[in-house]
Amino acid sequence: MVRAIIIDDEERAQRVFKNLLNQFCSNVTILEVCSNVPDAVIAINKYEPDVVFTDIEMPNYSGFELLSFFKEVNFEIVFTTGYNEYALKAFEVSAVDYLLKPIQIDQLEKTVNKLEKLKHSNMQIRVDILKENLKNSEIHKIALPTFNGLIFVSVQNIVYLEADGAYTKVILKNKKSLLVSKKLKYFEILLENRSQFYRIHRSTIININYILKYSKSNNCISLENDTSVTISRDRKMAFESHIKNIRL
Repeated sequence: MVRAIIIDDEERAQRVFKNLLNQFCSNVTILEVCSNVPDAVIAINKYEPDVVFTDIEMPNYSGFELLSFFKEVNFEIVFTTGYNEYALKAFEVSAVDYLLKPIQIDQLEKTVNKLEKLKHSNMQIRVDILKENLKNSEIHKIALPTFNGLIFVSVQNIVYLEADGAYTKVILKNKKSLLVSKKLKYFEILLENRSQFYRIHRSTIININYILKYSKSNNCISLENDTSVTISRDRKMAFESHIKNIRL
């Protein structure tokens, strides 16, 4: 069972969300429904829930400020939000769950099923990264799911990414290689607004800031971490045009 507390300042939103959980998520026990963060803090300390579903925009204290009331966080947070597409990407890369309003039943069921498998790890770090990413027009930090748990990295420290079946190898500035349980396409979409990242091959995305040398004759790119990668012929002209037009 998943033991939950709901925070929302609107009574109608409270009723709708409570009814959805009761009707479609029988594995969720609602411990209390709160209208504001201070009341929720009291309820969390009393019941020690597995998860808190919280709205973001509320009077006095926002949902983001909830964790500032706790020295240790032993619960998961799922934000209910009406944010735009960019903001939703920020949630995803920060490894913070969200439900987009109006809440869809299939998404709610998916989120609840995931909660049963999660451990309450690094919640404060994840929310801090989320807030940082939301302040900017670009993603700056991301949470990478690896076999050893979430690894948090700055995007600027990524030298290149390489497809490895259903996984992606992420090579960092310090030469550390992380095997991440995401396909390369995920990162291509994630980094599409970052001009320094370019997909030079169906299996490779590089950070142009780390290029040491580009040899047009053999389509070879040398990177700062003593690595050489090959650009595919069909992407060569577009790549050369791209690096001429960007500001590094």
